[in-house]
Amino acid sequence: MLLQYPILSVSLSSTSHYSLSLLCPHNNSTTIQLQTTHKIPLIKCSTSSNTFTNKAVDYEKKLPGEWKAVVKRISSINDPDKSSACVLNQCENEGIKLSGYELSRVAKQLRRFRRYKLALEVYEWMGNQGKKFRLSTSDAAIQLDLVAKVHGISSAEDYFRKLPEAIRDKYIYGTLLNAHVQSKMTEKAEYLINQMRDRGYMFEALPFNVMMTLYMKLKDYNKVEMMVLEMREKQVPLDIYSFNIWLSSRGSQGSIEKTEQVFEQMKLDRTINPNWTTFCTMATMYIRLGQIKKGEECLKKVEARITGKDRSPYHYIINLYGMAGNKEEVYRVWNIYKYIFPYIPNSGYYAVISSLVRLNDIQGAEIMYKEWLSVKSLYEPRIANLLMHWYSRNGFAGKAKALFDEVVEMGGKPTSITFEILAEGHIQERRISKALSCLNDAVLARTSQVWKPKPANMSAILEICEQEHDMVNKEVLVGLLRRAGCIEDEAYMSQIPLSNSTANGELLMEERIDDDDHDGHEQF
Repeated sequence: MLLQYPILSVSLSSTSHYSLSLLCPHNNSTTIQLQTTHKIPLIKCSTSSNTFTNKAVDYEKKLPGEWKAVVKRISSINDPDKSSACVLNQCENEGIKLSGYELSRVAKQLRRFRRYKLALEVYEWMGNQGKKFRLSTSDAAIQLDLVAKVHGISSAEDYFRKLPEAIRDKYIYGTLLNAHVQSKMTEKAEYLINQMRDRGYMFEALPFNVMMTLYMKLKDYNKVEMMVLEMREKQVPLDIYSFNIWLSSRGSQGSIEKTEQVFEQMKLDRTINPNWTTFCTMATMYIRLGQIKKGEECLKKVEARITGKDRSPYHYIINLYGMAGNKEEVYRVWNIYKYIFPYIPNSGYYAVISSLVRLNDIQGAEIMYKEWLSVKSLYEPRIANLLMHWYSRNGFAGKAKALFDEVVEMGGKPTSITFEILAEGHIQERRISKALSCLNDAVLARTSQVWKPKPANMSAILEICEQEHDMVNKEVLVGLLRRAGCIEDEAYMSQIPLSNSTANGELLMEERIDDDDHDGHEQF
């Protein structure tokens, strides 16, 4: 059965979309100069009455051939000691004339490719050329976003403060708001949104959607409702993203009736055309709450709304059929997906393998894994982690270790999660020293401070240590928690039955002395 594909443009309601929208105004005249620091260039910002658009106007247009070559040359930089400035200086030496407009296009292309550091360096190079180039307020907003991504939120705030008050328009404020939301900085985001209210920038759905996204991350569903209420009171029309976030909020609270109420309001709004994200949200709620039939009806509606070029819906459908326990549909949609697209990305294989693992079809998952190995262009450790986790959870620690060795042999880089999966197999077998060794490797493999060992694993190790009077490994456990930054995290530590004094190492030595005394009495 082949699907029919009506033409419908769709997008996920995500902050990445909001960020893109915030940074794409048209711009005109009026020049303002600004000297900034922290590798932020001299900005001559063009500003006047801007027209807002949701489309990525600048970088969706094709670059001239020579500028495509410049983008490729900069994108190919892999040496951390080499910057975009090196390539741009070479271009000038080769006689390539670099206009400000074209360079901004190059920076936006690099940003689109997620080469954030290189994109920022293009703007920095432009700023080092004196008064040669003019940057628009749109460029300033994009540069603010890049500073946040490359140097962190504190540097982005410094950049924002140095911008002249006259050019801090809704795009500039919106970009900083998005950066605060991405960092889950609730107080600062709420302070900034109040400033946007005072400036009259809260006349469209976008900033409300960004704040609702933050509250969804924090599971603060009451504040999502408050945002919707404010939009109603101020007669700000809800867009498709507003409705989708509101639906997700209601569904996350476990109320089918309240979620369906929002959906009915959505259908009554003639400006809103429910997209595949809408029905995925509804399907997720129904399936989680055990209404499998209704969930699968929604998934059929998702299929009817997929455009021929959009892969993402297939990943969601496959995942949700896996959640619904419907193996037949997982394979049916997967086969349609493969028929339509000659190339399946890693995210597609991740979706189908995770669904088959969830369905305990480990043989099917292993077949898919081997197929992926034969077609992959880049090794993705998360896919091997799916199989390793099933092996560890089901008592096949040897198979998990064999797969781990295979990953390393093929040049894959194990993640913190990979090492923790191995540790879980050892915990099940009560091999605590080996489990702690794997967890230590997990801490060393961290690429960010986000990862922390699962509290359930830490609690299990602690329980075994206490049962076996193993104070040595208990000390190792506390040291590991300290290196992972867990001891200072009160919310995290509240999930582990470890007293404050033990966490601080005060009682461990006393406990070891007591054990030594006890052993001595027994010998006597």
